Amino acid sequence: MTPPDPSQPSPDLRPVGGVREERTRPAVSAPVSGGNRLSAVRAGMAADGIDALVLRPSPDFRFLGGRGDGFLVVTMDGAAETADPRPYLPPGVRRVGVDPEMRVRELFGLAVDAELVPAAQVLAPLRLRKEPYEVAMVERAALAAESVLACAPELSWFGATERAMATRLLVLALEAGCEEVLSVRVTAGPGTAAPGSVPSDRVINPGDALLVSLSARWDGYCAEVARVFAVAEPPEDYDAVYSVVVAARHAGMAAARPGVPAAAVAAAVAQAVDDSGYGRFAAPGAGRGVGLGADESPRLRADDDTPLEAGMVLCLEPAIYVPDLFGARVADIVACTESGPRPLTTAPSSLPVLER
Repeated sequence: MTPPDPSQPSPDLRPVGGVREERTRPAVSAPVSGGNRLSAVRAGMAADGIDALVLRPSPDFRFLGGRGDGFLVVTMDGAAETADPRPYLPPGVRRVGVDPEMRVRELFGLAVDAELVPAAQVLAPLRLRKEPYEVAMVERAALAAESVLACAPELSWFGATERAMATRLLVLALEAGCEEVLSVRVTAGPGTAAPGSVPSDRVINPGDALLVSLSARWDGYCAEVARVFAVAEPPEDYDAVYSVVVAARHAGMAAARPGVPAAAVAAAVAQAVDDSGYGRFAAPGAGRGVGLGADESPRLRADDDTPLEAGMVLCLEPAIYVPDLFGARVADIVACTESGPRPLTTAPSSLPVLER
């Protein structure tokens, strides 16, 4: 595509990803779909005084149909993928929305005398609600991850290292059809009490608590599933802790309905844990949105009052971490629908025990 001549009026650039441009603003209450995405983005840009968006491959990039490994430039007159965004920035540009995944050298490379602001302020609200096909792709990713973790009883855990088992699960996820594995976590024993711990060379032994999670992408969409196991026999009180986490999951699931603030879902989870006496050991949040990104809005925490709407997809992940002893965390995917929550995955109601 020939770069525009700055001395001439800006031409319409080609739509990206086969998205047909339209000049009508969609209803705010509906998911932003196909041909409406660019017009909705431009309405948001106009409201925020943004003259252009410059995106790199990222969830925002893919949301607008980007498919290559260059830049995506969106202006009020067009949209284009290009290796060099500078010729496509309108003359006299004052404010540019940039992708948070852009490198510093890429930002400096724009060489533009304009204010740089996060593109997410325009795009994040548009990505909250998913179209039915998007929900279906998140569900495929979730079911693939769940199917891999369901194979855990058939694997040999005794004497294996956390790292070796994480590698085994990664291979199984790719064999299950996931296009990318974003993270695999396997932690055993006291390591399960450390949120965010990563697989190590620690050997998994009988009597260990075991926490396993898998985050994967299917056709561009992400989901995470986490499960808890006991190796041969549960540590003391671990059954009780697991029951509390499952009860908290049920409470959060029941609360995840249209019109309910995200904070209210977090409060329902927290109340279930508090009522058990484990409140001081609870994780601070209860989950987050998923979609093209593995960590999206809304956040299921006390400071997020975003009302839930049909079309939102959440990763509900209550957790309890007892220092130096063990942790228990389940992560399941739930779609918010007009008729209420629809679980896309479901953790077992009783603690699974691995026998080998």
